[in-house]
Amino acid sequence: MSLHTEFVTLPVSDGTPMRAYVARPEGPPRGGLIVFQEAFGVNGHIRDVTERFAREGYLAIAPELFHRSVEPGFEIDYTDFASAMPIMQKLTEAGLTADAQAAFDWLRGQLPNLPIGAIGYCMGGRTACQTALTIPLACAVSYYGGGIAPNPRYPGMLDRLKDLKAPVMFVWGGKDTHIGPEAVSAVESAVRAAGKAYVNVVFSEADHGFFCDARASYNPQAAAQAWPLTLAFLATHLAAAGAGA
Repeated sequence: MSLHTEFVTLPVSDGTPMRAYVARPEGPPRGGLIVFQEAFGVNGHIRDVTERFAREGYLAIAPELFHRSVEPGFEIDYTDFASAMPIMQKLTEAGLTADAQAAFDWLRGQLPNLPIGAIGYCMGGRTACQTALTIPLACAVSYYGGGIAPNPRYPGMLDRLKDLKAPVMFVWGGKDTHIGPEAVSAVESAVRAAGKAYVNVVFSEADHGFFCDARASYNPQAAAQAWPLTLAFLATHLAAAGAGA
């Protein structure tokens, strides 16, 4: 399936402009999807993933979440996480919520009658989950989202998962030393106790960032299995939401 790609600039409620990468499918979209970046920017990998979802029929948009701190197009090498840290530390929950709302509103303007979901990786995995707390998504997918359970950088959001507005699919690596089994268990326990619809998937041999083929931790076997699971989850919930629209 061919597609069209472009950068657009979105107005955010705090008055800041935010650039975003858009991939449009060839035919009529089956729904919209917000793709939230890792800590390394809307780089080649995130753009490629955005395009992969467009090939599956989704109008996909990847907002540049660092836009308040850096110039448009800013990227960080995967071997230089130290440079990402000070930029990540400037992010605020209010700012991320405003950014997610801007992306959602842009998709809603393009797709007034179609459902919208969100997916994110690493830092973006937490953002996808946060977005499902505040915006009426059809569903969300969180890949190895650090900070959903408490960690040294984030207080966590376990007590807020009762407010999820959409089903969430959580995807983890069993060998992820950044997000250990205790954190994974805490997230699952919280959504289960809240009675929320969720899927929890752990790939026992995978590390943090296993889906990214540009990272040393890439696990092609786990990535190959995770992809159809993700597509099935999106199709199920976006189709259900679309049928009720």
